[in-house]
Amino acid sequence: MNTHSIPEKELVAIILYISLFFIIVAVVLIIFFYFSRKKIIQKELEKKDLVLQYQKEQLHAIIVTQEEERKRIAQDLHDDISSKLNIVSLNTHLLSAPNLTEAETIEITDNIINLTAKALENSRKIAHNLLPPVFEKFGLNAGVEELCEEFESSKSVKTYYKNEIDFDDNIDRHLHIFRILQELMNNSLRHGKATEIWIAFKDNNGINTCYYEDNGIGFDSKNSENQKGLGMKNIDSRVSFLNGTIKIDSEINKGIAVIFTF
Repeated sequence: MNTHSIPEKELVAIILYISLFFIIVAVVLIIFFYFSRKKIIQKELEKKDLVLQYQKEQLHAIIVTQEEERKRIAQDLHDDISSKLNIVSLNTHLLSAPNLTEAETIEITDNIINLTAKALENSRKIAHNLLPPVFEKFGLNAGVEELCEEFESSKSVKTYYKNEIDFDDNIDRHLHIFRILQELMNNSLRHGKATEIWIAFKDNNGINTCYYEDNGIGFDSKNSENQKGLGMKNIDSRVSFLNGTIKIDSEINKGIAVIFTF
C-alpha cells in the first residue's frame, strides 16, 4: 500500500474546491461583463441622447433663422414696397381730380414714375437676397464672386477670393455653402469690424474645403459661450447638412480663422 497516496476524501475535497474556485471566477467574470456591457449600453444611449439633443438644437436654430428671415422679408415688403405702392395709388387718384394744371399733372406723373422705379428696384433687392440670380444661373463660384463685390462696394472691407475646385451643379448643397459665407462675412463686418477678408476653396486630399479668415477684433474661441449665438448655430446646422466638419479659431485682436469641409 502507497503511504504517500492522497486519501479519497481529500481528493474529492480538492476537486470540489478547484471546481468552486472556477465557478466563482466564472460568476465574477459574468457579473463583470454584464455590468461592463450595461455601462457600454448606457454610454451609447447617452451618446444617442446627445446626438438627438444636438439635432434638435440645429433644427431649432434653422427654424428660428427662417422665421427671422420671413420677418425681415415681410418688413421689407411692408416698408419698401407697400408704402411706395400706396403713395403711387394716391397719386393716381390725384390725376383724376378736375382742374389740374399741366405743371401739376407733370409733377404727379413724375412722382408715380419715380416711386414705381424705386419699388421695382427694392423688389429686385429682396429677390436677390433670397437667391441671387447669378448664383442660380452660373453657380457657387460666380455667386461668391458677386458676394465679395457687394461687400467691397461698401468701401469698408477688401475681399480676397480664390477657388481651386470645379463645382458640380448641386444648387441645394451650394446654397448652404453660400449662406455660411454670407453669415461669416456679415459677422466679420458687423461684429468683427474687419477691413480684410480672405476666402479660398481648395481640394484637400479629395475633400472639398473652405478656408475663411478676417483681420477683425476677434474673440476668445476657447470660451464655448462665444460660439452659441444664433448665427454660429445656423452655420453648424448647414455644415452638418453638408456632412462636413468645421473648426473655428480666434483670439482677441487677432481676427478669426474658419475651416469647414463639404
